[in-house]
Order: sequence, then C-alpha cells, then structure tokens
Amino acid sequence: RQTHTALRAHLHLICTQFLEAENIPVLAWPAYSPDMSPIEHVWDALDRRIRQSVPVAANIQQFRTAIEEEWTNILQATIKNLINSMRRRCVALREANGGHTRY
Repeated sequence: RQTHTALRAHLHLICTQFLEAENIPVLAWPAYSPDMSPIEHVWDALDRRIRQSVPVAANIQQFRTAIEEEWTNILQATIKNLINSMRRRCVALREANGGHTRY
C-alpha cells in the first residue's frame, strides 16, 4: 500500500500534467504555505475519496481512472467554499507575516 506522501506525489504529478496539457495557468505559491492554496484542500478531499474507493487500484491506469472518477464527485459547493475563503486566507497569511495560520 502506498504511503500518503507517495499518493500525494502521484496526485500532484497527474494534476500538474493535466493543467499543463490544458494550458491552464497556475499561481506560484510560497513553498512554506502550501496549505493556503485551495487546490491543496481539494487534493486532500480527493485523497480521502481515493483511499475509500473499492477496489483499490492495482496499477497506474486504475489509479488514474479512480482519480478521474472521484474528481467528478467532488461537490462544486466544496470548491466554491474554498475559492470564497481566499480573501480570509490571504489576510491571515499577511497578518502572520507569512507564518503559520489556522488554514
């Protein structure tokens, strides 16, 4: 069974390749604040869905298919809430001088 770190690395690679293939620009984000990025929270939701899926993916193609299926099941309300929280996140980050925030 893959570790959480390995799974996140696979998700990151697949998502990055997709964004590049679709010519979707992404914002640079401070390495010390990845939790401030809404996509990190979406990836966490995706990670939880993948971990609960049955059967467990036995190869990279099944894993990719599972990711694509679970991605479509993430509620738009979840994504909208994360987007709407950006102002609060940025204010909190600024007030913490780039340090730890509750997000």
